[in-house]
Order: sequence, then C-alpha cells, then structure tokens
Amino acid sequence: MSETKILRIEDLAVHARGDGVETTLMAGKDICGSRITTGLTSLPPGKEVPVHQHNCDEHVTLIEGTAVVEIEEERTPVKVMDTTYIKAGTWHRFLNTGSGRMTILWVYDTNDVTRTFKETGKTVSHLSSEDVVTSV
Repeated sequence: MSETKILRIEDLAVHARGDGVETTLMAGKDICGSRITTGLTSLPPGKEVPVHQHNCDEHVTLIEGTAVVEIEEERTPVKVMDTTYIKAGTWHRFLNTGSGRMTILWVYDTNDVTRTFKETGKTVSHLSSEDVVTSV
C-alpha cells in the first residue's frame, strides 16, 4: 500500500475528540501505508490537552493561534511556526491561550502510536475511542 499519494485535506476524516477538539489524521499506516503518523489537532479557546507521553518521538509545529507548551512541568509560550521536538516518554501537553482556535501539526516517528495519560497512568492507542483530549 505504500506509494506516493496526494492526500487532500477535504477528503480526510475529522475525529471529534470532545469539547470542540478535532483531529485530522493526514498520513499513517491505515491511510497510505506510512511508517510515520502525522496530522492536525485543533482546540477551541481555553482548551488544553491532558498531560501525557507517547511511545515514540514527536515533532509539533503550531500553525494557527496562540499556545503554551508544557514539557516536564515547564511552560513555554510558542508562536505560529515554532516547533517542538519531544522525545518518547516525555510528559507534555499543549494549551490554547488565545481567543481563537489553536491548531498544531504533529508528526510521530512510528505508525503504531500510544498515549499514556499522567493523571491515570492509562495507555491507549492513538485516536482510539479512549484517546480523548479534554478529559481522561
């Protein structure tokens, strides 16, 4: 299935993840046979992602809005086009601190992604029904 493709944003499914949070999977094993997983997540004003870690490295670029990234309890404001690199096993999250939507472009270095929530210690498969952004 791995082949060169044009993936049009309007043709990709949007996953509702609670409280207006939306994720669009842009590339991954089920879409194009990719060995990486990438997509967009958009949060309404005032929303935040629960503190979590992944089983893989992650690159995140803020492409819209205003945000703070929290990495290992240290908060840093980021602006559009700022990029973070987060090693596997690092606790982190993003918070929308602006008055409009915040959108991030994320890339994982594997096609088998998990998320472990710090609050509960629960590990879930990426974009499964248990992979909720606004509550755990």
